[in-house]
Amino acid sequence: MSKGSQLEGFCMDLLSEVAKKLGFKYKVQLVKDSSYGRQDESGNWNGMIGEVVRGEADLAIAPLTLTAARERVVGMTKPFMQTGISILLRKDISEGTSFFDFLTPFPAETWVCILIAYLGTAACIFIVARLSPCEWSQPQSEQNKFSLFHSLWYTAAALTLQGAGPHPRALSGRIICCSWWLFTIVLLAYYFSNLSSSKSSESTHLTVKGFDDLANQDTIQYGCLAGSSTLAFFKNSNNPVYRRIHEHMERTKSFVSSVDEGVRRAKEGNYAFIGESVSLDLAVARHCELVRAHEVIGMRGYSIAAPLGYPIIKNLSVAILQLSEAGELAYLRSKWWASSCIADKAKSSPVQPHSLRGMFLVLSLGLCLGTLLAVLELTSRSRSSAADQRKSCCTVLTEELSLRLRTNNANRPQESVDKDKEKA
Repeated sequence: MSKGSQLEGFCMDLLSEVAKKLGFKYKVQLVKDSSYGRQDESGNWNGMIGEVVRGEADLAIAPLTLTAARERVVGMTKPFMQTGISILLRKDISEGTSFFDFLTPFPAETWVCILIAYLGTAACIFIVARLSPCEWSQPQSEQNKFSLFHSLWYTAAALTLQGAGPHPRALSGRIICCSWWLFTIVLLAYYFSNLSSSKSSESTHLTVKGFDDLANQDTIQYGCLAGSSTLAFFKNSNNPVYRRIHEHMERTKSFVSSVDEGVRRAKEGNYAFIGESVSLDLAVARHCELVRAHEVIGMRGYSIAAPLGYPIIKNLSVAILQLSEAGELAYLRSKWWASSCIADKAKSSPVQPHSLRGMFLVLSLGLCLGTLLAVLELTSRSRSSAADQRKSCCTVLTEELSLRLRTNNANRPQESVDKDKEKA
């Protein structure tokens, strides 16, 4: 890229580092026809390769793909960067929604923990409603309002912020309910917040995840740089999918004359630009509305071109290897491919169980406290009854527990009424 009258970029920094190592001076000029280099039907080369072949330039440094055809007419150094062929699209070309997208805010482990918390709370409400004398004062004649089914229903209704009476009267039951209500409010806040974030970042999931998807659809137009090595790859490939892609591009004439034009058409939407993955990554770093598909095919390298037999080619290759081993190439890559899309870095992810461990702890403490308080209420009641009946507190407490925890206790009042009618 140019900055005023100065040229800057990865290749300019690379040229500067190589020149320092080999001790030569250079003068940079732009290629006249703005092309990397391709061979026409008469065998002549244009672009950078053509200028090197004709002796108009000593070196050609650019994202110049190392191919067999170019290697025949010019000397190529060791690759200074590895690349491949991929697809560039707009982010809003998103995949269809799933039937279970509403489950995405939490991973499976969190949903299992929530289910356990729900069942545990319902069980505690059921047990506390039976143990607490303030909730169930006369188990011999009074029916318990909190059956197991009603406890499950009451807990589920609270989870959806809906009231389902009757509500607990005892302090122990109210402590459990308050703990569950607090847990529910925080849980729903996390759920809706993460659901909204997942929907806003949903656009990063592509319908076209690879070249098979691209070849099997007709909605999105696609093309590549005219006369490029990318086009030659699809043209010469024996893969039926790649052949179909080439035939489609030839039929629709969807080629672009430059990488900038391909990026512009991709930004406009409904167009997929096929190109070198390195160039596409740079476009993604500069344009936040774009994204590159994960699939990369046809791995190859970028090299510096020089005339055949040029003695400096060997030294250039050695300098490139030295820069790679010293980490200089990696540094230049991170320098020029740094993304400016700060907001896009914060991708939403499902809320993990450890993110809610504080609320699970509060709920557990509330359940334990409520259950312990119910036991203390029953113990206090048993101690008073034991003094009146002149029995030991343990005996009365055991009788109370046996009476309250029987599963058929809820039907006892109705059975007693039926028996009285039969006797009459």
